[in-house]
Amino acid sequence: MQLENRVAIVTGAGQGIGAAVARAYACEGARVAIVDRNIDAAVRVATEVNSAGGQAIALACDVASREMACAMAAQVIQVWGRVDILVNNAGITRPAMLQKMTPEQWQDVLSVHLNGSFNCLQAVVDGMIERRYGRIIYVTSTAGVLGTIGQINYSVAKAGILGMTKSTAKELARYNITANAIAPGAATPMTETIRTDERFKEKYLDRIPMGRWAEPEEITPVFVFFASSASSYVTGQVLAADGGMTIH
Repeated sequence: MQLENRVAIVTGAGQGIGAAVARAYACEGARVAIVDRNIDAAVRVATEVNSAGGQAIALACDVASREMACAMAAQVIQVWGRVDILVNNAGITRPAMLQKMTPEQWQDVLSVHLNGSFNCLQAVVDGMIERRYGRIIYVTSTAGVLGTIGQINYSVAKAGILGMTKSTAKELARYNITANAIAPGAATPMTETIRTDERFKEKYLDRIPMGRWAEPEEITPVFVFFASSASSYVTGQVLAADGGMTIH
């Protein structure tokens, strides 16, 4: 098993890609903290993992809160002694055309994606530095690479994740800590409107060379790779698992 005895935190793991990643990590032998604002969703995923023979705990956390992020990481360390892998996956959307977007819609999205990722990073990084080992995995988006319409807040947040990934990688490489990002295609509940609304569905599909939507389970092997020893000499990279959408 590629992640045997590793301890992982996956944020936004109550559904979608986060839940799929948590299950995949558990199957590879990791002990996984299922972190989500919705504790009921987190408990459901943790129960599935444990019932299948894995090891998981469910923790409620709004990553935009520094205090909650620190408390969440402290709980994981109290239970399992350390954190080896952090997947910064938590995210929200607050769509609106830019001229109609409220300051609250703008700030809410940046707070979860950017502040939340930074809060969780700082909560675990000292222990990783001390042990000279760590895997930081950020989740960006094709929106952060290509831009989008009606979600300038989301695109800006996801573009910021790219800079955070590269800066994290440069600062922490000397401690044997890698930092990489994954840009998934439309495979999450947050993209449900794009995938089901006839106003957007065909237009979006036309931009994907593979011509179909992704399933969360198709994205998880990339997360396993970046969390495992197979990527020990890979850092500061962005891998698009998007069906070819961002081919340049």
